[in-house]
Amino acid sequence: MPSTYLSLHYHLVFGTKNRGPFIVPQWRSRLHEYMGGTIVGLGGIPQGIGGVADHVHLLVGLKATHCLADVLRELKKASSTWVHDQIGNSLFAWQEGYAAFTVGAAARQAVQSYITNQEAHRRTHSFREELVAMLERAGIKCDAKYLE
Repeated sequence: MPSTYLSLHYHLVFGTKNRGPFIVPQWRSRLHEYMGGTIVGLGGIPQGIGGVADHVHLLVGLKATHCLADVLRELKKASSTWVHDQIGNSLFAWQEGYAAFTVGAAARQAVQSYITNQEAHRRTHSFREELVAMLERAGIKCDAKYLE
């Protein structure tokens, strides 16, 4: 085949340090826009970004040459720096880990909708409940001590 064709999409989820409710509505959309710009700057394609006070969800398309861990490290670093500099919250930080799920082409629209409707999901489920359900659906075993 003379060319390479890829569909590498990831649903990324990560929270604020100690799950503090630091991402307030007054600047949340600006943070999401900044994160989208960071993904573009890293050579990816942001297809959905949303979240609530203590966590974010992203749907991103990446190239085969991307290392997922490197993308997440740079995204967290850049967005933390943005919050420190633009919002003035020098105590803001992301949790160390993250969850990443591959998303097939047929499921992308559903994931985009899920990300867009994070406020509604949060009213009925905590971040922990939401994450555990996502991990279980994906068949990922987790140690409960890392969910606290």
